Amino acid sequence: MLALVWAALVMALVWQQINFWRAPALDTDVMALLPGEAQDPLLAAASERIAASATRQVVVLVGAADWAQASAAAKVFTDLVAADSGPLAPVALDPQALSEALEYYRPQQAALLTPGQRLRLRNAHSAELAQSALVRLYAPGPSGGLLSWREDPLNLWSEWWQARAGAMGLRDGLVALQANDQHWAVLRYVSTQSAFRFDGSEVLAELLDRAAQAAHAASDGPIEILRGGVPLHAEAAAARANWEVNTIGLGSLAAVVLLVWCAFRRLRPLLLVALSLGIGMAAGVAATALIYGEVYLLTLIFGASLVGVAEDYGIHYYASRQQTPERPPRSMMRHLLPGLALALVTSVLAYSALGLAPFPGLRQMAVFSAAGLTAAFLTVVLWFPWLDRAAPRRSRFASAIAGSLQHWPRIRGRRGLVVMLVLLVVAAGGLTQLRVDDSLRSLRSSPPKLVANEIVIAGVLGLPSPAQFFVVEANDAQALLQREEALTDQLQALVEQADLAGFEAVSQWLPSIERQRADAALRLPLENAVRVQAGALLGEHLSVPVTDQSKPLRPTQWLQLQIAEPLRPLWLGAVDGQHGSVVMLKGLSRESNLGALADIADRLEGVRWVNRSAEIGGLLGHYRQMMTGLALLGYLAVALALQWRFGRRAWRALLPTALAAVLSVALLGWIGEPFQLFSVLAQLLLLGIGVDYGIFLFEHREDPASWLAINVGAASTLLAFGLLSLSSTPALRSFGLSLLFGIALVWLLSPCFRPPPTEQTHA
Repeated sequence: MLALVWAALVMALVWQQINFWRAPALDTDVMALLPGEAQDPLLAAASERIAASATRQVVVLVGAADWAQASAAAKVFTDLVAADSGPLAPVALDPQALSEALEYYRPQQAALLTPGQRLRLRNAHSAELAQSALVRLYAPGPSGGLLSWREDPLNLWSEWWQARAGAMGLRDGLVALQANDQHWAVLRYVSTQSAFRFDGSEVLAELLDRAAQAAHAASDGPIEILRGGVPLHAEAAAARANWEVNTIGLGSLAAVVLLVWCAFRRLRPLLLVALSLGIGMAAGVAATALIYGEVYLLTLIFGASLVGVAEDYGIHYYASRQQTPERPPRSMMRHLLPGLALALVTSVLAYSALGLAPFPGLRQMAVFSAAGLTAAFLTVVLWFPWLDRAAPRRSRFASAIAGSLQHWPRIRGRRGLVVMLVLLVVAAGGLTQLRVDDSLRSLRSSPPKLVANEIVIAGVLGLPSPAQFFVVEANDAQALLQREEALTDQLQALVEQADLAGFEAVSQWLPSIERQRADAALRLPLENAVRVQAGALLGEHLSVPVTDQSKPLRPTQWLQLQIAEPLRPLWLGAVDGQHGSVVMLKGLSRESNLGALADIADRLEGVRWVNRSAEIGGLLGHYRQMMTGLALLGYLAVALALQWRFGRRAWRALLPTALAAVLSVALLGWIGEPFQLFSVLAQLLLLGIGVDYGIFLFEHREDPASWLAINVGAASTLLAFGLLSLSSTPALRSFGLSLLFGIALVWLLSPCFRPPPTEQTHA
C-alpha cells in the first residue's frame, strides 16, 4: 500500500519537474551565499536600489588615438549589434531630454551654483566680475552660453551644466570623452533576455565578440574595446555553472554507476540505484522551488554532490542481499531498516546544520539535500523489495573489497603511538600555516579579463563604488536635502585635496529650497551690480530680467525628468516613516580615505557611512566563529550519544572523524587554501557522514557486507564532494576540498580504530 502511495507521489513529482524545466526559475546570483543580515529598512532599500540599477546595464567603450577612428569603429560596432536584434537593446539618446531639462531649470537658473562658483562669488568684487563680463561680451565669435549675456552675464548657468556633464559630451551622435590619452565613444545597452541559459551558451559575450572583431577589422589603426556590466558576469557564471553541474552531477553519477556495476555485476541493481538517485535529485529541486519560488544555481551545483550520499541506501541493501542471497527481500529490508533510518537521520541532521546559518543559499542547500535524501531513502525502502527479483552474484571485485577488512591494520601499541605522533606533527605543521580569509572575494568569481575591463571602465567613466557609500536620512525631503548638502560640502573638501575623485548625489542636481534661496540671494545682487557697471561703461541702461523665486525646484517634479533617471536609485524617498538618500563616491583607492569618510559621518547628524566589503567580511568572520562553536558542540553531543551506546569504547567510533577533521584543516594550510566559513560548514557535514563509518564498523563487527557497503558508499561520496573542488566559486571549492580530504581520511582511519572481535559491542 505504501509503495503505491509513493508511486503516486513520484508521478506528481515527474509532472512538477516537467513544468518546472520548461521555464526554470533559476537564479545565478553568487551573492545568495551572503548572510541575510538583519538591517534597517533604509539600508536594505539602499542596497537593493544600488544592485537593481545595474542589473541589466551593459556598457562598451571604444577607444582610439583620435576621435575619427574611435567614432568610425563605434559605428561599426553599433551597426552589428543592431543587426542582430537579439539580447542587447541600445540605450537611445533622447534629444528631447536635454531640452526638457533646460526648460524645467531655466526659471530657477539664478538659484543654481556649483561649490566653486559659490566660493568665487563670495570672494570676488563686483568690479572684477564686471570686467570679466565685459571681456566675455566683447570677445569675438559667439559667447557660447546657454542664455543671452543680459540674462547670464557671468556665464554661471553654462558652467553649472558643464559641471553636471563632466568630461562627457555629445559628438557625431555619440557620447564622447577623453581619458588615458585616448578618445572614447561610450555605448550603452540594456540586456533584453535572461542571462541564464541551461545550455551553457554565452549569447551576450558571443555577440559582443563578433561586434568587436568587426570593429577591429574595419579600423585603419589600433583600437581598444572594453565592456562590462552585471549581465556579462551573470552570463559567465551561468555558463560555468552549467559546466560544473554536468561535471559534478554526471561525474558523480558515472562513478556510482561504475562502482555499483563492479560490485554487483547485474543490471537491475544498477537501474534501481540510478532510479533512487534520480527521484532524490528531482525531489530536491521540487522542494526548493516550492518553498523558495526559485532555485539558486549554487544550490543546483551543490545538490549534484548529493548523488554520492543518496546511493548509500541502495548499496547497503544490495551488499547485504549479495552476502545472504537466501534471505527474502522484505525480510532483508526489515533487518536493514533501523540502520538505514539511523543513517538517514544523521545525514539529514548534518545537512540541516547548513540551514542554521542565516544564508539564503545555504538554507536552500539544506532543504534540497534533506528532501533529496528522504526521497531516495523512501524509494529504496518502499520499492526495492518489490522490484528486486534475484540477489546479485558475488563478483571478484566485491569479494576482494569485502575480504580486505581482515587485512586492514589496527592502530595499537608502540606502532600505533608512532603513527599518532606523525599525524599530530603533520596536523601541527599545517595549522601553523593556515590562513583565514573572511573577505567578500572568498564568495565571488568572475573571468579575470572581464574584471580587468570593469576596472578600466570605472576609471575612464569615473563610476562610483557600489561597495562604499553614505546613507542620509531625515524626517522630510527638504531636511534630507539639507543634510545631504552638509555631507557633500565636506566631501568637496576631500575632492579639492585630491583624496577623492568625486561623488554623486541628488543635491548636486536638486538643491534644497534653503540653498536655492541662499544662492539666489548671493548671485542676483552681484549680477545686478555687474549690469549697472557694464551699463555705465557702455552708456546705456541694461534692464534686469524678471525672475520668479516663488516656485523653487522640488523632488516630486524633478524625479519625473528623463535626465533624472540615472540618479533615481539614489533617492530612496519615504521608507518606513523616514526619508532617505544615497551619496555614492568615486575614486576610492587608498585605505586611508575610509577612516576620514567614517569620521565625516560621525560628525554629521543623520549620515551613516556604509562599507559593505568590511561589513560582509565581519559577518563572515562572525558566522565562521559561531559555526565553529556549533561544530564543537556537535562533537560533544555525538560523543555523549556514542558513550550511551558503546560505553567506554565509544572513542573508537568518534576518534577517526575527529582526526580526519583536524588533518583536513591542516592540509588546507599545507596547500595554501584559505580557511573560511564554508570550510567550517564542511566539517559539520564530515561529522554527520564520517561518524557513520565508525558506527557501522562497531555495530557490524567484521561484517564483510557492511564493509563492502562502506567502501562503495565512501568512494562515491568522496568523488561527489571531491568534484566540488573543481568549482570556480571559491566558497564551493573550499567546501569541496575540505570534504575531499576529510572523507578520504575518515575512510582510511575508521577501520584502523575498529575494536578487536573479542570486545563486547555494547556497554
